[in-house]
Amino acid sequence: MSVWPKSISITEVGPRDGLQNQSDSIATEIKIALIDALSQTGLTLIEASAFVNPKWIPQLSDADEVFAGITRKTGVSYSALVPNERGWDRSISCDVDEIAVLAAASETFCQKNTNTSVNGALERIQPLIERALASGVGVRGYLSCAIACPYEGETNQQQVRYVAQRLLDMGIHEIALSDTVGVARPDDIRKMYDALDGVLLPEDSVLHLHNTQGRALHCASEAMKCGVVSFDASCGGLGGCPYAPGAAGNIATEDLVHFAHENGIETGVDLQKLISASKIIEQAIGCKLQSAVYRASQDAHTGPRP
Repeated sequence: MSVWPKSISITEVGPRDGLQNQSDSIATEIKIALIDALSQTGLTLIEASAFVNPKWIPQLSDADEVFAGITRKTGVSYSALVPNERGWDRSISCDVDEIAVLAAASETFCQKNTNTSVNGALERIQPLIERALASGVGVRGYLSCAIACPYEGETNQQQVRYVAQRLLDMGIHEIALSDTVGVARPDDIRKMYDALDGVLLPEDSVLHLHNTQGRALHCASEAMKCGVVSFDASCGGLGGCPYAPGAAGNIATEDLVHFAHENGIETGVDLQKLISASKIIEQAIGCKLQSAVYRASQDAHTGPRP
């Protein structure tokens, strides 16, 4: 019997999580072109932007214009991060398909990221969840610092269990367990899911990995063996969190797709079209993307086999 799932689902977070930490402003039309290109790859879940205060994340200040400008493809869900009720009002006017809200297992990270405590953050998102569900809009909950915190170190897994249960009790349909600083080892992934036993099954979760120490793909592999079938990934390996010092890019979508295909796991994603989409943003930011598969694709002699 294979240790691998038959298929996995990938949420492309490059246009939001991938771009939010870019210091140089990226033109709105480039973001739109990137999302439109990603929409043609076979990806069915794209986190397009975030309705946040421009003072805190200026790169995403054009979320309204981005949503107005993209060409929506049938069968693709376009989501946005929504941290507060002002963000919700903007998102609903842009006809988002799903919102993402923020929670964390670290008190210090919560204070840095949302200016409140863990419980304060949960209380803040409660009305957002209620309004979204009443409007027929899906809700995902990001559970940040599920493995470690940049300020507090290793995360107590009982705290992860507590926050996950609170999110589920509030009606959230999807929890993205986030290795926000990208320090997880494969055994950390298994320990986390062991700690969540009875609260959240691996197959009912999403795993959000960063590749700070180069272990994201190893962690994804271990997660699949645990039963995880849903992942976040970022085109080209873009990423980084402004409130998590030292966090590098997300696991690269190209690397995750290539790994899956090499192991007979279906993704529904056309790797060559994905690489073409990533090239749009590489040219715009003026520096090399870190995805190993993308980098190899730029050399005709070492590019991945279709």
